[in-house]
Amino acid sequence: MGNLTKSGILLFLGAFQFSLMLLISEAMRPTYSVHSNYISDLGVGQYSYIFNYSIVILGILAIMSALLLLMEDRRSILPYTIIIVGLGAAGVGIFPENTGNPHVYFSEITFIFSGISAIAASFSFVRGPFRIISPFIGILIILSIILYAEGDFYGIGVGGMERMIVYPTLLWALIFSGYLMGVEKNIRGN
Repeated sequence: MGNLTKSGILLFLGAFQFSLMLLISEAMRPTYSVHSNYISDLGVGQYSYIFNYSIVILGILAIMSALLLLMEDRRSILPYTIIIVGLGAAGVGIFPENTGNPHVYFSEITFIFSGISAIAASFSFVRGPFRIISPFIGILIILSIILYAEGDFYGIGVGGMERMIVYPTLLWALIFSGYLMGVEKNIRGN
């Protein structure tokens, strides 16, 4: 198993487990509103450990995945942006919402560099149709960040707009991880 496959596995495990834990965290809070609550509200109070641990795990696995990508191509910007996303995600869990500014900064870093990563993927590692799709996902993430920052929620609430950043990021990570897991097989003809 090569570095790209290992990188894909780690990124998949991180994004997949966080996606599930996010759903579980929401379901365990009957008064939680996907429309009105911030995602980070799940990181404080009862059951906060589910959200906080899972996002730290996501961050660590993203960093490990990116380090394997670096072994394949040190000139690409993508591994570096994924490392920043991983550091940001881990920071979100280490500094929950009730810590104030540290949480805000780590969230912003995670959001912004997630969009940049999706765009950067089209310049390295990715071929075929995903090379065209990936930057569109990145642009959607960046546009959603701008709308979120301006307070334009278009009826979906602050929680819905925040999910317009997070869900495309997680879906991109799952697609990209699948691409990485299959690309070595295609390159080496196995």
